[in-house]
Amino acid sequence: MSERWKVVIVGGGFGGLSAALRLNSDLVDVTLIDRRNYHLFQPLLYQVATGSLSAGEVASPLRSVLSRQKNTRVWLGTVVDIDPDSKRVFLADGTIVPYDSLIVAAGSQTSYFGHDEWQEWAPGMKSVEEATAIRHKILYAFEVAERLSDPVQRRAWLTFLIVGAGPTGVELSGAIAEIARQTLKNDFRSIHPEEAQIILLDGAPRVLMPFPDDLAEKASRSLAKLGVEVRCGATVKLVNKEGLTIDSGGRTDSIPAKTVIWAGGITASPLGKIVASRTKVESDKGGRVKVKSDLTIPNYPDIYVVGDLAWAADANGKPWPGVAQVAMQGGTYAAKAILRRVKNQPELPPFHYFDKGSLAVIGRAAAVADVFGLHISGFLAWLVWAFIHITYLVSFQSRILVFIQWAIQDLTFSRGARLITGRAPTDFNFNSEVSQMHRMPETKPEPVHALH
Repeated sequence: MSERWKVVIVGGGFGGLSAALRLNSDLVDVTLIDRRNYHLFQPLLYQVATGSLSAGEVASPLRSVLSRQKNTRVWLGTVVDIDPDSKRVFLADGTIVPYDSLIVAAGSQTSYFGHDEWQEWAPGMKSVEEATAIRHKILYAFEVAERLSDPVQRRAWLTFLIVGAGPTGVELSGAIAEIARQTLKNDFRSIHPEEAQIILLDGAPRVLMPFPDDLAEKASRSLAKLGVEVRCGATVKLVNKEGLTIDSGGRTDSIPAKTVIWAGGITASPLGKIVASRTKVESDKGGRVKVKSDLTIPNYPDIYVVGDLAWAADANGKPWPGVAQVAMQGGTYAAKAILRRVKNQPELPPFHYFDKGSLAVIGRAAAVADVFGLHISGFLAWLVWAFIHITYLVSFQSRILVFIQWAIQDLTFSRGARLITGRAPTDFNFNSEVSQMHRMPETKPEPVHALH
């Protein structure tokens, strides 16, 4: 009996996991390698950051997801190099993994456009660790403000800046606004959380640039109803401990804020540069590997690159967007192509991305959706968004838990995962305010409806 075809998949995200699930065949042996032991449903990561869901509800252990596939094994490890000529993958611990077919689906990471030093003050949201750090920053800001009597310092702690007005930025700013105006409104005695100022920034002329104009306008109106201030055409020049500096129409402004969140862009995983170097193939300025129409690398038909790590365009020359749909369809395509090769069947036609539409939620029962060219907004769009996201969760248990959490939240505005975990920040010394704190008023001050 001949040895079975060896398939190595790098990355357990949408692309890698879709490929692994499709390769459930006795003809191949599959090894899935990932730095984490779980598949993360990134579209709902902002809900971890805002206390709606816990990390375990948006992440599923890869071994559990693939436990029924006896031809598949999962390895926890970091791929640091490949040798495309000898068909080997090298791990950080020195392990060498041979392959007959390789699927590279290592995903992407947050891009600070050449200013990686900003990450210290403006965390991105591509991992569970980053999401819980953001949750910490958001909730801690209210705790600090509760103990401050200086209105200037209090305003800085109650100002939340979100950089990037794509779907993630819009969803995150809407969720923070709901936290301030609904979830926490009765929880404090010295502050009114609803006075919090949420500012959404972007260098583009409007929010949700990939969406049609009418849906973007409706999203802007929904954000305004929640009290979110949108500033488009604003370019970030500096981020530090005190806030950030922006350039808007040639005018420079500094915005004091203790909470800055980066949702401004992504770049390919560093593995993309390694793959491009080893295979001598081009990559774009974001580090994405340029692939052929069948998702393989030129001169290396046994290496597939899918998801955020791949660069390719449709028939009109428009690059595929970096969304989960592209990764899932690409992973499935690569798996089918490999199985056809193993079975000596005719090759698949070129990969074609089927765009099912775009979705973004703004708040409770408010969303916008472009589904098969049909523009939907409001409660109906929210229902579509909720149904699709629950459907795409890989774990049945997660679907049930998320559904229950959303139902409770929509009825009560309560967010059950409002935990401040990890080490408390050291950027404010409460002891210096002790003499002022004992003079703080015993009763709640009259609400101020806007912070200017």
